[in-house]
Amino acid sequence: MRGLGKSTRRRLGVALVAAMGLFASRAGAEEAPRVTCSATRVGRRVVVRPEALALVAPELERLIRLGLAGRLEVELTLLRHRPLWFSSRVDATKLTQVLAYSAKAGGWMLDGRPLASGPETLELERVAWTLDEEPEETAALVVEVGVRLQVVTAASLGKVAQWLTQGETAEEKRSALTRGLLRTVAEDLTRGAEGRCTVQTP
Repeated sequence: MRGLGKSTRRRLGVALVAAMGLFASRAGAEEAPRVTCSATRVGRRVVVRPEALALVAPELERLIRLGLAGRLEVELTLLRHRPLWFSSRVDATKLTQVLAYSAKAGGWMLDGRPLASGPETLELERVAWTLDEEPEETAALVVEVGVRLQVVTAASLGKVAQWLTQGETAEEKRSALTRGLLRTVAEDLTRGAEGRCTVQTP
């Protein structure tokens, strides 16, 4: 910890201050995040192309531009829709992707892949499933997609607080920034959305 440079601590401090100031700067007219997807089936193979829109709110964009990374947790579930009954799960996949801003490249990156449209539209990783057997032509398949973006966690905010208060006792480190407040800030810096689409056949 002692090897941490002044410039690095300054950058982390700016990020922490920005995070703490978000409570007073959230915009009421902020666009709601949403998820869309397109899914196709050829034989036993189902391919899904999910997208997340308006997931990166202005305050989260500022934090990522300061050097923090956003963790995207994506969950996709393939369901067989049955009228007048519960849908049955056919398959599911969970993914974790990293959203970052590269000042050197001058653009946004998703798992190291440049995003030409910026953070407004996130083209998430394509998912493919191979079914055990080809469903009947009348079978209705649906894909549900859930996306969660978290820029910082309570643990990472705690580390920032420690770096900024080197030399102080453990009690002094927590005097201004309690664990409960750190957790609240982390939850406030999380956005999610859900969506679904019907599997189409050519």
